[in-house]
Amino acid sequence: MFNIFKLALRNLRRYMRRTLLTSTLITLGVVAVLLFVSIAGSFKSMMIGQITDSMLGHLQVHQQGYMASIDSLPLDRNLKGKQIQKLKEVMDQNENIESYSMRIKLGAMFSNYTETTNVRLNAVNPAQELKTVPMLIKRIIEGKKEGLVARGEILVPELIAKGMKVKIGDSIVLVATNKDGSVNGQPFVVRGILEGISGPGGRDGVIHIEDARSLLRSEDKEVSEIAIRLKNIDSLENVFTSLESLLGPVRNKMDKPVFDVRTWEKLSPFFNIARMIDLMTLFIKVMLVAIVLVSIMNVMVMAVYERINEIGTIAAIGTSPNKILSLFVVEGFLLGLLGTLVGVVISLVSIYAMNVSQISFDFGRQKGLLLSPTIGMSEVITVSVIVIAISVLASLQPAWKAAKMDPITALRHV
Repeated sequence: MFNIFKLALRNLRRYMRRTLLTSTLITLGVVAVLLFVSIAGSFKSMMIGQITDSMLGHLQVHQQGYMASIDSLPLDRNLKGKQIQKLKEVMDQNENIESYSMRIKLGAMFSNYTETTNVRLNAVNPAQELKTVPMLIKRIIEGKKEGLVARGEILVPELIAKGMKVKIGDSIVLVATNKDGSVNGQPFVVRGILEGISGPGGRDGVIHIEDARSLLRSEDKEVSEIAIRLKNIDSLENVFTSLESLLGPVRNKMDKPVFDVRTWEKLSPFFNIARMIDLMTLFIKVMLVAIVLVSIMNVMVMAVYERINEIGTIAAIGTSPNKILSLFVVEGFLLGLLGTLVGVVISLVSIYAMNVSQISFDFGRQKGLLLSPTIGMSEVITVSVIVIAISVLASLQPAWKAAKMDPITALRHV
């Protein structure tokens, strides 16, 4: 086998120009794929971070049926005392959970004493919320950021602030209907202006959770949802499965599930964009396979055609068809290996250079976001194995043709 490798290397050196051109084409394909995978993965991770760290959290838990009617922000489907206690016990025991935040979501009328509009409110415990969605503080475009929000204060969504001409320090009134149908109003001071965290048309404001209970005249410690942050988002699936297994069997008096656990993927439409990025990555990999397949097959077909006399000679002196086949397969393997090794080295150097250069871009009002392309060793190994495997497969047909060639016919070839 060692002699076959030596012969294969010698043959590749004999046709150096063709070897270099083919290897260069494979190298370019590998570099294109690895750079695209690293940059697309960085962008995807960054966008997931923006969504989970400023609004959703990595997972959320609701009472069963809440999400089906979330547009109306139902107060009669809140999690109650014993349910909350059960959730706390389960979450505190899971070492992958870093923090969690209890929220009350409600709809209210927002009045500046001259005009009125509707607003969606997220009532939170500031300390819990900042641990669970730490980037929320960056969404405050005007006003104090320390501590998020205090009792009697409100973060007003930018859309409403502009429409109602509300400024920092202004007094406003919120009017809400509680679950038994009674109406209550309460004054608030505008602490800050909040970027639309749910999009350009976002109408989500933030108040203290105790103010929400006061506004709703709720004596019970109910919450609409519990947002969960993980220590490492890579453990998302494991934590979700664990919570499902522990909370799924919990039933109410009508023998129906009590809890509804959802990952951010089920809560945000951005997940569809993330899937499109994954699909584009797959498409790029398929293109790489096509490039390698055509390149290697073309080179090996030409090698067989140009070396017909040589094939006839080595067959005539007793070289077995299997060794002839192995010779051409090894040549294809070495071409793929050379192109892959050079491509991997160039890709890793380029990724390192981009990280050192600290390339930044703006996304909406988020300024100076750093592009930090990274790629896992598993992805590098996968791409490398695919390229080398396709190189071997592409050389099989020409190699088979060479192995089956009749020595006498080959020697007569001109």
